[in-house]
Amino acid sequence: MIEDAELPRIGVSVINEINIDMIEVNPFQPRKNFNEESLEELASSIREIGIIQPITVRKLDESKFQLITGERRYKAAMLASLSTIPAYVRTANDQNMLEMSLVENIQREDLDAMEVAISYHRLIEECNLTQENLSSRVGKKRSTITNYLRLLKLPAEIQLGLRDKIISMGHARAIINIPDPETQLDIFRSIIKNDLSVRKVEDIVRKLENNSTKTKKTKKEEVSPKEYMELQKQLVDFFQTEVELKRSNNGKGKIVIPFKSDEDLERILFIFDNLKS
Repeated sequence: MIEDAELPRIGVSVINEINIDMIEVNPFQPRKNFNEESLEELASSIREIGIIQPITVRKLDESKFQLITGERRYKAAMLASLSTIPAYVRTANDQNMLEMSLVENIQREDLDAMEVAISYHRLIEECNLTQENLSSRVGKKRSTITNYLRLLKLPAEIQLGLRDKIISMGHARAIINIPDPETQLDIFRSIIKNDLSVRKVEDIVRKLENNSTKTKKTKKEEVSPKEYMELQKQLVDFFQTEVELKRSNNGKGKIVIPFKSDEDLERILFIFDNLKS
């Protein structure tokens, strides 16, 4: 719990442990619905390794703070039965100070990748900057900023490993190309166990992506259901020519009847004419 006498010394980029029951949610928060299963998973992660990215609050009075960003982390912390939560404390009118502090912080050379990612995220969320604006503010390419922000989508265990320099930014950038979190964690643990280089991890990820692409192609190239094959055979017999029957997964498709010459076309049209009569 933060004593009031300490509050004047709180800087905009200093992390403070705040009593969780002193925090209220922002009534103007546009997001109202949170996936319960996802919250429980996050709560489980928090119980095990804590909160990596602090929430942001503003002081309302001596014993009350209002949430600015991080409601999902706040709710998960409550589910995890935490009594305090790490938070950045802001005053209502420190927007410019916050932006200057974060931009200055990013220029430091001793920051780990997660600290940079969190700083970029805060500048976008709390200072209402676009990635384009942010790129100009910090003098970095937009693609660089995007790569850092993507790190925040990694499982907490991997973020922690990146923060503690157990893995490098190169490792993390390779892992994040895998969409499945469990596979990401498997690769992360394999890096630690086998001391894998970035290039080796990139090779592993590339093979997984290639296998995934082959699987998708196989599904698309699957033979049509038996009734469609039978229908195609009947059409071939009826028109006495190769008939192409295409059907997508949603049921849409087309029938293509090729012809070899004008005479062949007339023959096919004659068949259609007889169908009408």
